[in-house]
Amino acid sequence: NSFCTLLAPMPLMLMIAGPPGSGKGTLCEKIVEAQGLVHISGGDLLRAEIKQGTKLGMEAKGFMSRGELVPDSLVINMILNRLRQPDVQKKGALLDGFPRTGAQATALKASGIRFDAMIVLEVPDEALMERSAGRRLDPQTGAIYHLKFKPPPADIVSRLVIRPDDRPEKQRARIAIYKEQVGSILGVYESIVIRVNADQRIPAVFSEFQAKMRSRQGGSKL
Repeated sequence: NSFCTLLAPMPLMLMIAGPPGSGKGTLCEKIVEAQGLVHISGGDLLRAEIKQGTKLGMEAKGFMSRGELVPDSLVINMILNRLRQPDVQKKGALLDGFPRTGAQATALKASGIRFDAMIVLEVPDEALMERSAGRRLDPQTGAIYHLKFKPPPADIVSRLVIRPDDRPEKQRARIAIYKEQVGSILGVYESIVIRVNADQRIPAVFSEFQAKMRSRQGGSKL
């Protein structure tokens, strides 16, 4: 069930989007592991550029230190530079957390970089709220548990805390922002969107993704 590079002269290029709590991070790990793609996270890339002291990173740090948003043009240049690196040209990539706005999506498309599919994870709001409501953080180890889906050991329950982002009012706001943003992104990339039901266990989500990719590619990249 892995993509066959012998039959695909062009490396596979994917994007992924999903609401907070959709399991996107876990699915990314499975896709990257199974297909050998380079995982490019918009947020991680920005932090890495700043840490390495690159020209773009220093420009971004300047905006952030003033409490300003990093301009789209700067973020887009970072992403495009990364997508043009030799490892991506050879292996392909899974772009995660970008684009976040219609303007970013339009600029990315205008760059001419080809993508095979945009994976969009779909989960009902109620399920997203349940996932976040049960999530707990162990402040001593950084481990994340879920009272229903990944219960913590009984002896540490008393020290677990709720992350600020998991509080109901914050989660509702994050879901609303995602919905507002993703609509404009899909308007740009609608022709390559693959919608996947993420209201199921990760193995089932991954299987559905593979089946839909196989159907879209006519079996050539699976």
